[in-house]
Amino acid sequence: MLGLLLCAVCGAAGELHSLRYFETAMTDPGPGLPWFFEVGYVDGEIFVHYNSTAQRYVPRTQWIAANMDQQYWDNQTRYARKAEQNHRVNLVNLARLYNLSGGSHTVQRMAGCDILEDGTTRVYYQYGYDGRDFIAFDKDTMTFTAAVPEAVPTKRKWEEGGDAERNKLYLEDLCLQWLRRYVKHGKAELGRTEQPEVRVWGKEADGILTLSCRAHGFYPRPIAVSWVKDGAVLGQDTHSGGIVPNSDGTYHTWVTIEALPGDGDKYQCRVEHASLPQPGLYSWERPQSNVVPIVVGVVVAIVVIAIMAGVGFVIDKCYAGK
Repeated sequence: MLGLLLCAVCGAAGELHSLRYFETAMTDPGPGLPWFFEVGYVDGEIFVHYNSTAQRYVPRTQWIAANMDQQYWDNQTRYARKAEQNHRVNLVNLARLYNLSGGSHTVQRMAGCDILEDGTTRVYYQYGYDGRDFIAFDKDTMTFTAAVPEAVPTKRKWEEGGDAERNKLYLEDLCLQWLRRYVKHGKAELGRTEQPEVRVWGKEADGILTLSCRAHGFYPRPIAVSWVKDGAVLGQDTHSGGIVPNSDGTYHTWVTIEALPGDGDKYQCRVEHASLPQPGLYSWERPQSNVVPIVVGVVVAIVVIAIMAGVGFVIDKCYAGK
């Protein structure tokens, strides 16, 4: 389910615009917390929100608040309340399917669509239970894929009940219509660009040099950060932290690679982003040794002491001559 979360928030490669709705229902959310909430994202930005405590769909950005009338918010609230009721039933049914009694359990659903850079589209419809994939919809085959044996009864029920046709209609028609409308309304905000701040550093331990490249504060979300050695892009040997949103609406990511201690100067971090006129190359600057500054400091100190001693001698001699 972690992959589903990342997909919901951060999107995927080749994506131009995205719309995601992410729902979570919990049997034990904790004191004072809602047991159900729904969050909507456009291009990775939260733009709407609903929870079981407030019982109202509310805007999270100025552009959606300014462009939607009261009927829109009433309709969205009604849909969210229906989803809330469905998830209450889902929590009971899934506990029965897994033969569970009591305890804390979570149901998650993600639905959405993408418009890709080449003009094609992509859709998502997935469920998870207790942090693991449960079932997903495949629009091309018009079937549901059960990720675990416990999901097989749900697969049969949904395929026999016409859920595939309804999902396909929503994902390929309504979802994409609304995505285009949201992008039009929010183009001033969603179309902005902010350059990444890039920092490269290294750490040596146990005969291995770990080089890290961190890009921070960039927008929009799509970015390509890679390590280059002797002009060749390295892929398999790198580790990435994913693209993660910041609290101010920008994003950050990091990529690391392991190298031989003496090869640090051969590596460069390559960053491609819409805010950059051309890909940037960033190198690690190996820290300078402190030996030379210390030696110079000692020599200077000795010279100063010698000069002061000489001055003192002259002063004493002058006073002695009076």
